[in-house]
Amino acid sequence: MESPALTVDVPPQPWTGRFDGEGAEHRRWWQAVTPYAPPAGRAASLSGARPAVILGFGSDEGVRRNKGRVGAAAAPAAIRAALGPLAYHLDRDVHDAGDVTVRDDSLEAGQERAGHAISRIIDAGQLPVVLGGGHETAFASYLGVAGSAAVRDGLKVGVLNLDAHFDLRDEPVPSSGTPFLQMARAEAAAGRELSYAVVGISEPNNTPTLFRTAEKLGVDYLLDEDCSAEAAQEFVAAFLARVDALYLTIDLDVLPASVAPGVSAPAAYGVPLPVISAVCRQVAASGKLLHLDVAELNPEFDIDARTARVAARLVNTLLG
Repeated sequence: MESPALTVDVPPQPWTGRFDGEGAEHRRWWQAVTPYAPPAGRAASLSGARPAVILGFGSDEGVRRNKGRVGAAAAPAAIRAALGPLAYHLDRDVHDAGDVTVRDDSLEAGQERAGHAISRIIDAGQLPVVLGGGHETAFASYLGVAGSAAVRDGLKVGVLNLDAHFDLRDEPVPSSGTPFLQMARAEAAAGRELSYAVVGISEPNNTPTLFRTAEKLGVDYLLDEDCSAEAAQEFVAAFLARVDALYLTIDLDVLPASVAPGVSAPAAYGVPLPVISAVCRQVAASGKLLHLDVAELNPEFDIDARTARVAARLVNTLLG
């Protein structure tokens, strides 16, 4: 018996792109992606080419609370539009589950809805690919990972963040700047310790308080100025060796502003795209990827869909 559909606010919409012909030799993403129908049962293995399930998280309430440039709620549609025309070389199926959207200021409720959907996708043995949304997307992702059978079964899940910022702000109201401190506190309440690492930290854009918080929590990090390809891959390899499974989150402001102008906080320095792409290939090849999201695209400030195209390219790399 087939499981009921996920509860989303916006059902999957038709994908579009260039048409070169029918058949696998001409196929592009828009021809390959199909609407998601949750399967009955659960696949226990984390290895192999698990089907990927795209879920949009249309939110910029966290960015608004963090006093950033709003507009990230439109990102899921922009990333899909950039993915659609790409040639499809994947050896896995990709499904689209639609979007969970945050209306008004109901961020926490939206994160909970997205978390439930993510847990169900993981428990079905599939790979959730969440398209944010501001980086408040990360706490929705955490709720899904923490609520999944993988965590209940005792797997040690690490969180790898590609980001210019720690997002460890201690604020009275959750925002796009607080998700990883929220995770640390939730893990402590569950009797666990958050295993958190960041590639691309910008020292001038993180206060001494944030560095002290990171030190207190045992956060591993690599500064943007130290992110050579070799250093980044050594850093990620060491982190992967300490965990059973990985939640990867990509904040697009980790990239230079010339590469990713369409974000809330464009980076003056940033980590080169080839380094970020190599890290994505490394994570994909590890066989430990449990969940991934891409956050902080703001189409309103993008130039020629440059940032959306980069986001699409990274998703394609991670699934390829």
